[in-house]
Amino acid sequence: MRMLRDNGLTIVLMLLFTGTILGQWIAGWHVQVEDAQRHGETALSPAAYLFSPEFLSSVFENWESEFLQMSAYVVLTAVLIQRGSAESKDPDSPPRDEDLDLQASKPGSPRILRRGPLWRALYARSLGLALAILFVLSFVVHWTQSARAAAQEALTHGEQPLTTFAYLGDPQLWFESFQNWQSEFLSTAVLVVLSIFLRQRESPESKGVAAPHAQTGQ
Repeated sequence: MRMLRDNGLTIVLMLLFTGTILGQWIAGWHVQVEDAQRHGETALSPAAYLFSPEFLSSVFENWESEFLQMSAYVVLTAVLIQRGSAESKDPDSPPRDEDLDLQASKPGSPRILRRGPLWRALYARSLGLALAILFVLSFVVHWTQSARAAAQEALTHGEQPLTTFAYLGDPQLWFESFQNWQSEFLSTAVLVVLSIFLRQRESPESKGVAAPHAQTGQ
């Protein structure tokens, strides 16, 4: 029970992820079957659809925007301020991560901080770097699978398909990306601003219910 209590947030989120991606797969397969029937084509099996460029492109198109949002959020909140927001650090508080040489010697600090200046510098930025790498990897999969899907569509209509690299300049790829990116940045900005005035009891993403609107940070 202690394991469930201590890891409940991750467990529930991963269960929600599993349920929703299964729902996307099943619903997407049904859409593909209906589309194939309308055009008199052979529908893919559920397993074949799981590895099809249409499904993979749609999955990674969404993952890419989420990782972009989170990487930008982590990095921007390190350098920019929004007075009164629970999502911002307090500009009047002293820096939290100064003198990492000294902090590395404290009990419980990550061992990597004691391996030298280079490792400390990398670890001090590791969250933003990891999220940025996940964004790039997701974008590459979205791009290449979307290119495959577009090539198959072109061949179906007797057209000359674009190469994968040529597709990088195709408006369709950037339409798919920008329609997700803009919503992620908007939702993040809305959260930053709403957390100035609104509260969620006991949430670490909110200030205390009785905290003044001008209080910045949690």
